[in-house]
Amino acid sequence: EIMAGDADRLNGLVEDGTMTAWGWLAHHTGGPWQRVAYHQANSLEALLDASDAIQAGGGDDDGDSEDEGPGFGEICNAHDDYIWSLEAGMSGQERGAAGFSVYHVCDIAREGRADEIVKEHVAPIFDKMVEDGQLTSWSWHSHVVGGEFRKLQVMTAADHKSLLAARTAGIQAIYGEDGGDEAGAEFVDICGPHVDYMWNIVDETP
Repeated sequence: EIMAGDADRLNGLVEDGTMTAWGWLAHHTGGPWQRVAYHQANSLEALLDASDAIQAGGGDDDGDSEDEGPGFGEICNAHDDYIWSLEAGMSGQERGAAGFSVYHVCDIAREGRADEIVKEHVAPIFDKMVEDGQLTSWSWHSHVVGGEFRKLQVMTAADHKSLLAARTAGIQAIYGEDGGDEAGAEFVDICGPHVDYMWNIVDETP
């Protein structure tokens, strides 16, 4: 609710070109993270400027009185920061209400090959699933700044049941016949360990 109160201000930063998108996600299923706040821009420099603008306009998040209740910092008092670079997929369009994120731990020396596999083998499969309405969007990202996760795969759909069905179909296609098993096995060898999250997309622009 506290984050939702900032929607008009964040939308203003999109409208004036300070950033291209922002969003607020709530945990549905997965690991320990309970919320995700994200914002996007067209370059690293623009992203850092957007971060400064967001923080400058945030005001007092500690709560000033009993009537106001606890501030954002009290409720969400620990966090991890990541900066990601978009490598493949779709960005900037409306997404579904349900999100699925896969955070990968990869062999840094070979993670470039993982990007090649995604672009050559995975992207056509997911693009077709978007065209067919099974997915609303998908994207593939590389680590720039942050913790141990080196790659991020994101999918969205209208609801979680549809999203899981699409993910199952995608996995079967990626690791199935027509050479998919070979490419899939190579990908897993590079980026095997991972953590899955399902998110409710509470608010975002666009």
